[in-house]
Amino acid sequence: MKVLVIGGGAREHALCRSLSQDPVVTELHCAPGNAGIAQVATVHPVDQLDGAQVAALAGRLGAGLVVVGPEAPLVAGVADAVRAAGVPVFGPSAAAARLEGSKAFAKDVMAAAGVPTARSYVCTTVAEAAEALDAFGAPYVVKDDGLAAGKGVVVTSDREAALAHAAACERVVIEEYLDGPEVSLFAITDGTTVVPLQPAQDFKRALDGDEGPNTGGMGAYSPLPWAPDGLVEEVLETVLQPTVDELRHRGTEFSGLLYAGLALTSRGTRVIEFNARFGDPETQVVLARLRTPLAGVLLASAEGTLDQLEPLRWDEGAAVTVVVASEGYPDAPRTGDPIEGLAEAEADGTAFVLHAGTKADEDGRVLSAGGRVLSVTATGTDLAGARDRAYAAVDRISLKGGQHRTDIALKAATG
Repeated sequence: MKVLVIGGGAREHALCRSLSQDPVVTELHCAPGNAGIAQVATVHPVDQLDGAQVAALAGRLGAGLVVVGPEAPLVAGVADAVRAAGVPVFGPSAAAARLEGSKAFAKDVMAAAGVPTARSYVCTTVAEAAEALDAFGAPYVVKDDGLAAGKGVVVTSDREAALAHAAACERVVIEEYLDGPEVSLFAITDGTTVVPLQPAQDFKRALDGDEGPNTGGMGAYSPLPWAPDGLVEEVLETVLQPTVDELRHRGTEFSGLLYAGLALTSRGTRVIEFNARFGDPETQVVLARLRTPLAGVLLASAEGTLDQLEPLRWDEGAAVTVVVASEGYPDAPRTGDPIEGLAEAEADGTAFVLHAGTKADEDGRVLSAGGRVLSVTATGTDLAGARDRAYAAVDRISLKGGQHRTDIALKAATG
């Protein structure tokens, strides 16, 4: 099978790494890719938001499967264009991707499906926002209704900051604060059958101790030793399957990756948000533990045959990802700096480096080209071992002004 992956971040590098290890994948392509992806796939320039361009590239390559990684192309209808060209595609239609593209739409679907979530108000004016903030009280949760690359949510006890965020957005969802730890649970679906993956937890704040501004994610780990027994089965029954069924009943079949961001509150499991694609950096640790070859699973989603799939096989150990970000991230990331030590980080075979924001210069040097630059990932028999290996690899990498959290998976690993 020839596979084309759309995107150029660490999530896509993780997908490409897993696909490159699948014996049924005879050719692997990625557009636009990055410096790390170019080591495992043939990269191509493309406007990833242009469905016609992507479909044409898939046709020229003779791709038997297209995997759309990021949310923006999905919301823009890239998967629709590829499907219309007759090529199997992993990723929902634009209509179904509204589950991520509009927080208000997601709330409407959850209400209809009986999915447990936070009480909320949709606000389009500052006056409405002020009223909603006062109705719920602090801490305030304000979400940009549209796509915001993981940085559209403000959680604060500062009412003025919450109101300022609401004022800066065209439309916001303001909701009650959900207490308790957060869990990311991915599920692969063909619009009818839902196959959950292993849960993970990510770290959104920039600094140790969950301090600092919200980011796209500074690290992740899996499994979750503290998660209650039966969590995956409960979420499949109360969240994932009802949501997929509701969308199908609306004539908006969701095929691809459904990502439930969950809070395990004192009143039970609640959905914080849905995404319509693999999450970053959780994908890095989830795929590191997946033993079932990936291409067949994604193709079964694209072709509607997930009910015929064998149960997924998983590594019983653990995986930890530590994100190395550029100086100034997330506000004003510095780019263009050389990255040293990449080969050394992978030398002992216990860790691997996934590229997020990188590019190669004319001399072949790898340079930083984004806010989140690398996802350094390691596996081990337990979280403590995986964590030690990941941080040992991070220590071998040099990036001027580079920053990373030092407490990824620390509490879970130490009990």
